[in-house]
Amino acid sequence: MFPELPDLLTHYRTVRSDSIALAAPLSAEDQAVQSMPDASPTKWHLAHTSWFFESLVLVPWVPDYRRFRPGFDYLFNSYYEQLGPRQPRPQRGLLSRPAQAEVLAYRDHVDQAMARLLQATAASGAVGELQRMVTLGIHHEQQHQELMLTDILHAFAANPLRPAYRPLASPAATMALAAGPLAPAAAAPGAAPVRWLRQPGGIRAIGHEGAGFAFDNEGPRHEVLLQPYRIADRLVSCADYLAFIADGGYRRPALWHADGWALARQHDWQAPLYWLPPGAVVLERAEPLEQWHGFGLHGLQPLDPAAPVMHLSWYEAAAFAEWAGARLPTEFEWEAATQDPGLQQVTGSAWQWTRSSYDPYPGFLPFAGPAAEYNGKFMVGQLVLRGGSLATPAGHTRPSYRNFFPPGARWQFAGLRLARDESHE
Repeated sequence: MFPELPDLLTHYRTVRSDSIALAAPLSAEDQAVQSMPDASPTKWHLAHTSWFFESLVLVPWVPDYRRFRPGFDYLFNSYYEQLGPRQPRPQRGLLSRPAQAEVLAYRDHVDQAMARLLQATAASGAVGELQRMVTLGIHHEQQHQELMLTDILHAFAANPLRPAYRPLASPAATMALAAGPLAPAAAAPGAAPVRWLRQPGGIRAIGHEGAGFAFDNEGPRHEVLLQPYRIADRLVSCADYLAFIADGGYRRPALWHADGWALARQHDWQAPLYWLPPGAVVLERAEPLEQWHGFGLHGLQPLDPAAPVMHLSWYEAAAFAEWAGARLPTEFEWEAATQDPGLQQVTGSAWQWTRSSYDPYPGFLPFAGPAAEYNGKFMVGQLVLRGGSLATPAGHTRPSYRNFFPPGARWQFAGLRLARDESHE
């Protein structure tokens, strides 16, 4: 069910190196920025993922383990009440110390101790809970790798210079990116008409099964009853969403949920986050923009009409679906439809909002120990997203994977796929 310990050490080292590679384009100043309370500095992500292994693996399993620095357990705890108090989340950007070099030394200290532990455990033949906790830590770090990108994108978008995380300097650079987690979103069917894939409904099994890792919120596997429905073969594209804007989508309250309409008016939403309309004046351009642009990890670029629309709140996604004469799929409909070979852009493009509240499955049991706080405590007031984005590490997601955010969140790489009731056709 879990990797053997030597393979686990290799996997651990690979993922830890991936985090350092993602931070490499950023200066020490970049890595200290916190642009809003919901985001965290890159430096904090690098330290927190080390804290996770230190506090949930090394301290419990290594009797003579010595923490790297007193106070790091306070600075880099995220939300684990069982493990003590912590730096308030909105104040993580105040941590000018420890310096970036000390955070990297912290990672090295933890990595050396983890290697000794896994090598000694493999030699002894012991298996079990240690493997499960290390595997959880690896997947936890992959989640933070995506957060590193979403958070630095938000910070760079707030910078008047709009620096690119990784500029598209040449075709060669574009090809190199296509092999990694920052490939441009799978584009292409966006210009083609939507094909509505008929799904028969019935009793379907939902949730993780079989070998391999899954988070506790992905189970237990259980049966749900689905009515016949249709689901779009592709994600909603930028061109689709531009039509919604042109038709007054942000000016028509009848399309919106009440909370979403109030939020859109409060913050003057006129387009997805990071979109700039024709005529916008930007510091780095001598002339106003002549067409719609989007700001992303590769900087400010002309909007690709065929690319999936991203950086939408749930409210915007639901309003678009209403305008289109459709709806958002439930998470169960989405998971069942992944068995259809006609479904495109399942993962690697954009997270896909669903109509489902983030609730526990029947018989849900959280992880044991402090890791019990990983998912269950957030199962209220959130909506489920499915799939995976261009910033999601390769191999991290599964059809049963459940992401979740509050409905007003816009800074994630979140878009949508439409569904329709068969009875409304």
